[in-house]
Amino acid sequence: MTGNAYIYIFAMAAVSYLIRTLPLTLIRRRIENRFLRSFLYYVPYVTLAVMTFPSILTATGSVWSAWLGFAAALFCAWRGMGLLPVACAACAAVFLSELFLL
Repeated sequence: MTGNAYIYIFAMAAVSYLIRTLPLTLIRRRIENRFLRSFLYYVPYVTLAVMTFPSILTATGSVWSAWLGFAAALFCAWRGMGLLPVACAACAAVFLSELFLL
């Protein structure tokens, strides 16, 4: 990295600030477009999924045990279980697969 580090820090801060403040200053009315409203509604969920999924696959000793834990969590969540039972089932699936299968 050549040049002054303070210039890079300032540029990063300015871009980050603009990304957060421009929507607040430019959009003053309620958003009427149904597509845009539904898109903005799901952005936090997609962002969380994109940040979490790679960590799921690299958190265990083997990719196969990670997939088994992920499958157990998906199954329990699909059955309508809460967060704690889903997490416990995923942990149990990973533990058992690491202990016996791999």
